[in-house]
Amino acid sequence: MSHPEIDRLLRRQGGVIAHRQVLEVGGDRALIARKLRRREWVRLYDGILLDHTGAPSRRQREWAALLRHPGAVLAGRSALRAEGLGVEPARREPVEIAVPHGRHLEREPGLAVVQLRGLPEAARPHASPPRLRVEYAAAMVASAARSEDEAVAVLADVVREGATTPGRLADVIAGRRRLPRRALLLEVLADVAEGAESPLERRYLRDVERAHGLPRGERQVRETVCLVGGEGLRTVVRDVRYADHAAVVELDGRLGHSAALDRWSDLSRDLEAAVMGAVSLRAGWQQVLDPCRLAVLVGRVLRARGWGGRPRPCRSEDCTVRRIDPVADVECA
Repeated sequence: MSHPEIDRLLRRQGGVIAHRQVLEVGGDRALIARKLRRREWVRLYDGILLDHTGAPSRRQREWAALLRHPGAVLAGRSALRAEGLGVEPARREPVEIAVPHGRHLEREPGLAVVQLRGLPEAARPHASPPRLRVEYAAAMVASAARSEDEAVAVLADVVREGATTPGRLADVIAGRRRLPRRALLLEVLADVAEGAESPLERRYLRDVERAHGLPRGERQVRETVCLVGGEGLRTVVRDVRYADHAAVVELDGRLGHSAALDRWSDLSRDLEAAVMGAVSLRAGWQQVLDPCRLAVLVGRVLRARGWGGRPRPCRSEDCTVRRIDPVADVECA
C-alpha cells in the first residue's frame, strides 16, 4: 500500500524519517514493523528510520540529527554546505547544529552542538534542511577559523558566490558582541567590501598598499583585451589596477606554480597588459609576505609612471622603506 505523505517526507529528507512523522501522516506501528521486518527500512537511531540498509550519507546524518532534536537547525559548515557553499567535508567532520541558548544536549559522537541566542532570527526553519542564515553560519565558521587568512577566505567566498553582501555580514557580526575575533572579522569585511577577494589580496591591500601610503588601486577590474596574435577579444579580471599610472598588479595565491600551462597563461596576461599600454607586476605569497620590500618596488614603478608621492615607512621598526631610497636602488647609511 502506497503512503504518498510518507514518500514525500522521505524524498524531502533524503531517505530519513522519524517514527513520530510516520504516525502523524497516517501510518501506524504495524507499518513501521513491517518495513523493518522486510528490511525496507532500518533503525538509524532510536525513533529515526532510514530507507536503505547501507551506510548513511552525510546528508542523511544531518537530517537524522535534526529529526532527533526538534527545533535544531544546521549550523557552521554544515549550514554553508546546505546552501551549496564550501568544500566537501573531511570524512570524520561532525554534523554541526544550533539549538536555542540554554538548551543542553548530551554529547554524541559525530555531532557538534552550539547554543545560540536569538536563534529564531538567525535561522531558516522552513528551508530544506532547516539551517542558519548564511550570514550567521559564515560568521560562526570565520570566528572559529584556524588563521586570519582562513577567516578571510570564508567571508570572501560567501560574498563572491553571491550568497550575501559585506554589509549584511557586518550587520550580523556587529550585533554579536561575544563573537570570537569580532573586531578582526569586521576589519576583514571592510577589506572585502573594497574588493579583496582572497587572503593574498587582503594582505596586499593592508600590508603593502595601505601601510606604505601607496595609491589606492581598483580591485577586480574587468577589461576587454585583444588576444596576442590577433585571435580576437576576451575579458580578463585585473586583481589591482592603478589606472592613472597604467600599471596592474596580478596576485597569484597558488603555492605551486611550475606547470607549463600556468606559465603560458601568466605570460599571455602580461603581454595583453603591455598591448594595452600597462606594465604588469606579478606577486605571490613570497613577495606579499615581505610587504615593505614589495611596497618599495611597486612605488618605484608607480613613480616612474607619473605618481608624485613616495612610499612611507610602515609601523615596523625595520621597514625597508626607512633604509632604501624609494626612488633609487641605494641603501641609506
